[in-house]
Parts: sequence; C-alpha cells; structure tokens
Amino acid sequence: MNEPVVRADDIVKHFGTIKALDGVSISFEPGIIYGLLGPNGAGKTTLIRVLTTLLKPDSGRAVVAGVDVIKDPVTARNHLGLAGQFAAVDEYLTGRENVEMVGRLYNLPATEARSRAAEVLERIDLGDAADRQVRTYSGGMRRRLDLAASMVGRPDVLFLDEPTTGIDPRSRVHIWELITDLVAGGTTILLTTQYLDEADQLAARVGVIDHGKVIAEGTPEQLKDQLGGSVVELTVSEDLRVRTMEVLTAVHGDAPTFEPASRKITLAAPQGPTSLTLAVRRLDEAAITPDDIALRKPTLDDVFLAYTGHAAEETPAAENGRRRRRAGRAR
Repeated sequence: MNEPVVRADDIVKHFGTIKALDGVSISFEPGIIYGLLGPNGAGKTTLIRVLTTLLKPDSGRAVVAGVDVIKDPVTARNHLGLAGQFAAVDEYLTGRENVEMVGRLYNLPATEARSRAAEVLERIDLGDAADRQVRTYSGGMRRRLDLAASMVGRPDVLFLDEPTTGIDPRSRVHIWELITDLVAGGTTILLTTQYLDEADQLAARVGVIDHGKVIAEGTPEQLKDQLGGSVVELTVSEDLRVRTMEVLTAVHGDAPTFEPASRKITLAAPQGPTSLTLAVRRLDEAAITPDDIALRKPTLDDVFLAYTGHAAEETPAAENGRRRRRAGRAR
C-alpha cells in the first residue's frame, strides 16, 4: 500500500475561545481526489490553511509529500499548490502575466515560468484569452485562471478550497473535467466542497468534518451503505410533520431526518421495500396520507444530513434549534 501523501495527526487550532480544529486526523494515498465535506464554519478552510503552511496549528503534526509542513514550510511549499475560495488574481494584469508571476514565486527561471504559463493556459482553455486583462474575464474564467496559477509549479498535491463556488453550471462541469485530467496526470487533490454531487462525482475518498472534528470517513459508497442501503423519502403538510416523524420512528426505532428547504422527511430503510411497506402501514394506521412517498438509494446529501443534522446548503443559523446529531445511528 502506498504511503500517505497527505497526513494530518490530531491537529488543534484555536481562534480565541473558538476551537476551529479539535483533533483533526486524516490521511490519504497519492493519485486520488480526497473530498472534505462540512457546513460553513466546520473547519475545512482552517485545515487547508494548516496543510498549505499558511497557518500554524496549536498542536498536532502535518505532512505533505513527505515534508513536515510545520517544521519545514519552505520545502513543503515546493510540493503543493493552492486555489482558494476566491480567485487570487490581479485584475490589471493579463492572464499570462498572472500565471508567470506565480511561476516566478515558485522560483522557476523566467524562461521556464513563461513556458509553463503557456502550457497550463492552453490546458485550461484560456490560451485565446491569455493576453487579455483579467478584469475582462467572466467568473468561470477567473476560477480557471486561479487553477492555472496553482498548477504552474507542478505541485505533487493540489489543494482546492471550494473551487466551483459561485460559478455557472457549464463552467463548473469544465472545472470538474480539469480536476479529473490533473489526477490522471499524477496530481493528488484535496477538494473541499459544499456541492455533494461534486464530491460524489469526483472523490475516491470522503471525510465529513463538523465543529472541528472528522465525524465520518470512507469512500462515497461506504458512507452511503452505512445508512442502510436505501431510504424512504416523503413529504407531508407542515401540520402533520411532527406527528409523521413520531410515527416513522416506530418503524425501525431510528428517528427520521427533516430537510426544511424541501420539506422532505427521510427514513433509513435497511430492509428496502419491506421498510417502505412498514412505513406506509404505520402512516395508514395513524391516518396520515403523505403528499409523496418513495424508496430510493441514499446519496451523499443523506450522509451529510445524517452526520451533521442538516442539509449541506443550510447555514449555521438555520441549523440552530434543530440539530440532530445522527452519527451514533450511522456508525
């Protein structure tokens, strides 16, 4: 088995009285995409800042590409690249000038920085726009340019912090393709995202982080299988919701979860169609008629909801007052 290319051991980081990272440990092998999921404020970006030498933890150890990032940050930076949540580009420089400048910051000779910039700009389909000022670029083009800059130093490990946030669906799919191509070319990627379909589509392994702790880890299929193989999903009128959830708890002894945005109630269905039949029978006995009910395979949205107690798109404010930590059942 390959040695981990990224390893974090018991990382702790405080900001005043707030514990942003509470003993986080992850590791993964080279040549894959590792997806890190979590709600806003969970600690994803703080962990990336530690792993990319931008932030020193209070305690713990972090190694990237065989280099201790805390003891030897200068050497570590030669092995990693970073594209943050917002495109870190100079609007008054051209795309080519931006990428060449980052190449020089990687200590590449001027001629190599120039040739590498031309190469990566073509690779991300910005060759035709390379000599335009970045202020003329669309949001999707800026995100791709930021990716180009993070690639110019040929990093062993590339950290992508929510790379598709705020861009249009077409540009998002394009970036997915670029990420997949990078891994095929030998780059290892740690990807944070709130788009669970993105992690499901791209990641070989996934970690779920909440309140500064890793609360679940595995392949997307392993995490979905832990929910029992299938789920019953239904909607009812708001006046019946609480009673419905009480009734469904009696089906297998596990409380269902509720997603306010869609009004969907989700119940683990370990017995598949039999679980659906039992749920319908219980509802009928309670004189509850759902607006809609179906049996389906679980998604990473269900995993996220089960472990964190709310949907990925909810804000922490929306979460307050209804958090139901489901980790005990899902494990």
